[in-house]
Amino acid sequence: MNSKRIQSIARPLDATVRIPGSKSLTNRALTIAALADGTSTLSGALFSDDTELMIACLQVLGIRVETDLAAERIVVHGCGGNIPATDGELYCGNSGTTIRFCTALCALGNGQYTLDGNDRMRQRPIADLVGALRTTGAVIGYDNIDGFPPITVRGGGLRTSKIIMIAPPSSQYVSAILMAAPYATGDIFLEVNETISAPYLSMTTKTMEAFGAAVITRQTDSTMRFVVPAPQRYTAQKLTIEPDASNASYFLAAPAIAGGSVTIENLGTESIQGDVHFVDVLEQMGCKVERKPNSTTVQAAANLKGINIDLNDMPDTAQTLAVVALFAEGPTIIRNVGSLRVKETDRLSALSNELKKLGADVYTTEDSIEITPPETIQPASIRTYDDHRMAMSFALAGLKVEGIAIEDPTCVNKTFPDYFARFEKMCKS
Repeated sequence: MNSKRIQSIARPLDATVRIPGSKSLTNRALTIAALADGTSTLSGALFSDDTELMIACLQVLGIRVETDLAAERIVVHGCGGNIPATDGELYCGNSGTTIRFCTALCALGNGQYTLDGNDRMRQRPIADLVGALRTTGAVIGYDNIDGFPPITVRGGGLRTSKIIMIAPPSSQYVSAILMAAPYATGDIFLEVNETISAPYLSMTTKTMEAFGAAVITRQTDSTMRFVVPAPQRYTAQKLTIEPDASNASYFLAAPAIAGGSVTIENLGTESIQGDVHFVDVLEQMGCKVERKPNSTTVQAAANLKGINIDLNDMPDTAQTLAVVALFAEGPTIIRNVGSLRVKETDRLSALSNELKKLGADVYTTEDSIEITPPETIQPASIRTYDDHRMAMSFALAGLKVEGIAIEDPTCVNKTFPDYFARFEKMCKS
């Protein structure tokens, strides 16, 4: 297997970094633009495995999509809520957004559609989404093991419904229903108890609103309630995709480990992404943060401290924090992140395995991880489990530790194909 050795650096960082477009926003915008009336243009869009899988699935459904990689632009010719294809086989790889968003899309169609993915996708649960869509009248069957892909959706539209979801493993299930809901025959009422990744649901509703759909939202404690009046129609838009806040976390965390400062362009207080608040976590650890409307800067801490934190709203940043914790004084506890066990890999187990290689003392529960840093971090070859976030987060350790190698580095293609090129550029700035 190929591996990439990370070159440590001796001097503090002083870099300004540009991050590619958000995967979460790109795939939401693609889904909504596909349903819209008219032709939408998405600028600053991300081109990666996950977004290309989404584009390919939309094309199977008969949606015309034009791409310009050099210009970071995608043009989507919306279908006006009428899915053109009456049958299709949609391959979703290991892209959770693709299979979940497309499941709801297919329920609006008028035919039979099969959705499948790679071996890991066949281990990732989809029962909560299927059950919720069945409440709206969708006919969905499991082709192999109940609760898991592959599935077959027999389209026919969504009817007015009240849906209650209790502790869904992913907020993407909720987002999938919300984005399809304007094209139901009547209003959709959706209640989610024990919400996870709530900022991602806000991202979804704000993107829907940008395309002209009305959504009523109310949140109390851990319960979120949505009303989507229907029928409605999305209107085509020219939309600029923000840089990916989750992927920015690696660069924002770098000065906490290597010293100095890093600024992320075009990502600041005006962002609609929840993961932009990862800098609040770094600030709690002792880093200095400068927030502007369209940029964010992190400066190294004089004394980096371990913390005890609930990351339920930002689970995609947990691996970043876990690696930063190796360089802090005292233990770090990351709580309420049970959703990590059903991601691209079981991320809590993967973190435990690889942090221990580096000498850390690690304790995990079903939904938490405690990391006690070693006196001396050991060099190691890091297994990535075909998980882009394992590769990107553990590369950070190599900033200060000689002998860190990342196995299967091309797994970053899922959301950030040129991650290592930008990482190395940051180190040389």
